[in-house]
Amino acid sequence: MARLGDVAAKVRSKNAGPFTVTLDVFFNSIEDYEEYAGRLSCESLAELYRLDPADIHRFELPDLMAIKFSIPRSVVQGGRLDRDMHGAQLAILCEEVDLEWKNSCFQD
Repeated sequence: MARLGDVAAKVRSKNAGPFTVTLDVFFNSIEDYEEYAGRLSCESLAELYRLDPADIHRFELPDLMAIKFSIPRSVVQGGRLDRDMHGAQLAILCEEVDLEWKNSCFQD
């Protein structure tokens, strides 16, 4: 099984304000970036995180061999129901995505 975490140099998520989390995927090589970055879509991330695709923003950064997504927080940062003040836990789910699974984040 090939996972996103296996082909990416780093998958991270971090706080981007009280209403948004940023998810970054940095690839090991330009070849990996070209092969996988185009397959990771707002729609597939929306399915993974149970969000509306219209609320996700995607940014391609080829010079950095990276792709970035802005994702709305499920609760306001620091609120009573916030269990991840820094937004760091969202990356773990994306890192575990099976690249060979047809219904994964990666579309053929």
